This record gives sequence, structure tokens and C-alpha cells, in this order.
Amino acid sequence: MSHSSSDKEKRKAHGKFATRLIHFGAEIDEATGASSVPLYQASTFHQADLEASQEYDYTRSGNPTRQALEDYIALLEGGTRGFAFASGMAAISSALMLLSQGDHVICTEDVYGGTYRLLTTIMNRMGVESTFVDMTNIAEVRAALRSNTRAVFIETPSNPTLRITDIGEIAAFAKEHDLLTMLDNTFMTPYHQRPIELGIDIVLHSATKFLGGHSDVLAGLAVVANDSLGRRMKQIQNGMGNVLGIQDSWLLIRGMKTLQARMEMSEKGARRLAQWLTEQPDIDVVYYPGLPNHPGREIHEKQSLGYGAVVSFDVGSGEKAKKLLSKVKIPLVAVSLGAVESILSYPAMMSHAAMPKEVRLLRGITDGLVRYSVGLEDIEDIIEDLEQALRG
Repeated sequence: MSHSSSDKEKRKAHGKFATRLIHFGAEIDEATGASSVPLYQASTFHQADLEASQEYDYTRSGNPTRQALEDYIALLEGGTRGFAFASGMAAISSALMLLSQGDHVICTEDVYGGTYRLLTTIMNRMGVESTFVDMTNIAEVRAALRSNTRAVFIETPSNPTLRITDIGEIAAFAKEHDLLTMLDNTFMTPYHQRPIELGIDIVLHSATKFLGGHSDVLAGLAVVANDSLGRRMKQIQNGMGNVLGIQDSWLLIRGMKTLQARMEMSEKGARRLAQWLTEQPDIDVVYYPGLPNHPGREIHEKQSLGYGAVVSFDVGSGEKAKKLLSKVKIPLVAVSLGAVESILSYPAMMSHAAMPKEVRLLRGITDGLVRYSVGLEDIEDIIEDLEQALRG
């Protein structure tokens, strides 16, 4: 069975986000009509005519299964080209490889611990300097500008204190000074937030989280805003070889199809959980962009369609946090987030263990801070479980 090019034209992605998630252009196999992207489990491709150009020759350079995923995320983010990597950090490190020795990057101060570690222990050895600033304050960002500044790295909402950066404002500042902008969109996903539409050059994801959604695949994605960046990123991806495997590419495509349905349900639960936590006397502070008193709520609502499924809160001390982690019964007590099952994390010993304690504390990542990624369980069961753990 074969499909004509007119059939392919008919199936070109269109409609609203939920429709594009399912009908993204490669959802039906052209050769057989199969209902999912085939797994091209091949490392190399026969070249019948050495004089003719051929799209695929070696899987590190390109593979049809991975290409379907890369086209998929580019469509969802509204960029020109997508790239799939072996992990979120592989995607972030590849984007930072666009910089050269002697360059300087301005970065969100309360960034994910892995990004902080990359910048402060690896990129610095390559001669790339970093300054970490409160990205919610444009004056601090402007003050960090140097003659050798080449890029701005943004995380909004930040991990784990969920501070909000005005994406449009930073993008305008960067364009004014010819700086490259990179934004980690893991928490919001393209369902809630599309940074390229707001002027960002490169959008990054730990696709392990909400995009994959099932705690069964490790992956990173990048999307670029223009063809020039696309060519440069392709050179880095191919040159470094940190590509996503074929099985994982297929799993990620499968997970992404349910992104909107999962995000909507998890966010509904997160909003209810955040409100409940604000009413508990033994909780010092609750971080969630959907709360009326969140300092960045107005900016977040301007640039995002939802508040996400992650709620962070401070129980007052490391001792209380560890007690809570030992008594909960529903969530996984684990690193990571964004899955069908709820995950309760302890940033001080997990996601931000790479950050020196004094640096961590300055950023509000205290010993009593925990981060709850709300899954698809019944939210009343989640709250009842948290209540028994806090009171127990």
C-alpha cells in the first residue's frame, strides 16, 4: 500500500493544539498506512547511487524515526527545526556549545542544578563564563552585561521556586545587544508556553518530564527559531553524537500525543493542592504561579496559558522535610517530575545537590523545601495522603 504526495498534503498538521498533538504529519506511515511512526532500528542505510544525494546515510546524522520526533516538537513550539538528544542536559549542553572560548552568558540564578553544574564546572573550563542573576529584575540583567556577553539562559518558571521571568522583556533586551536567547521550557511545555513566539532563539526541554510523561524515557529536545541556528545546531548534534536512540524517540512520540490531556488534569490537581497548602498552619511558604499572591502571576498569565503541575512548599526544616518524605504513600519519592504518577522531590539532596549549600540558600532553596509534581491520581487522595504525612 502506498500513499501519494497529495495524501501527505491532506495530512499536514493543522487545527488547534490538541489536534496537532495527534495529527502532526507523521502519524500515518506513508508506505503501509500503519497508525504509528515505524521504528527504523538501523544504524546505517544502503546507498544505491553514490552520485545521488540521499536523506539518510548513518543514524547519528539522521534517522526517520528520530526525524519524525524532531519535526513534531518543531511544529508544537512554532520553530523551524527540532533536535532530539540523549537527555535534557545533552540538549542544554549542545545549545551552549554554540558559544566559544571567551564568551559570557547571563543565566537565571535559581536555575536547575544540572544546568548550574554544567556552567560552573564544565563550561567554565572551556573558557565560557557565567553570571547568575535574578532574571525577574531587568535591572540586574542589564547590570550583568559585559562586552563579551553572547547569550542569555532563561528558566521560567524556575526550578524549584517557580519564579517568573518576563520572556518578552528579556528577548527585547537580548535583541538590543545581539545576544542569543535560550529558554528551558520543561515545566510549561509548548501546550502552556511557546517562547519562540515571544522572541526566544532556542527552546529546550528535558523531554523526560511532561513531554514523555510516563517515567520511562530519558530524552532532551531543542527547537530553533531560524534556519541559520538550525544549521549550526545540526552541526553540533552530528559532531558530538549525543542523539536520542530510536526506541526512545518512538516512546517519546507516543507520550507526547496525550500531553494536553495529562497537563490539564495534573494542573487542575496542582491548583487545588496549592490552595490547600496555603491553608495549612505548618507550611511556611507555598510556590505556585496560580496563587493570587504569587509575585510573578501577572507576568506569567501574559505569556503562558496555564500554571503547570509543579507545586513547591517549605515545611520549615530539613528534619520535617525528611519526615514528610518518609511518611507519604502516594507519590514516588524521587528525582524528576512530569509523570502520570505524582513525584515528591527534595531539591536540597536531589535536583540541586550540585549547588553549594550557601548558593542554594541564597536562592531560596532551603533544607525545608520540597517539590510536588502532581500526577493523575485523584487529588483528594493526594491531599489526604499529604495531610496524614504532615500530621503523622
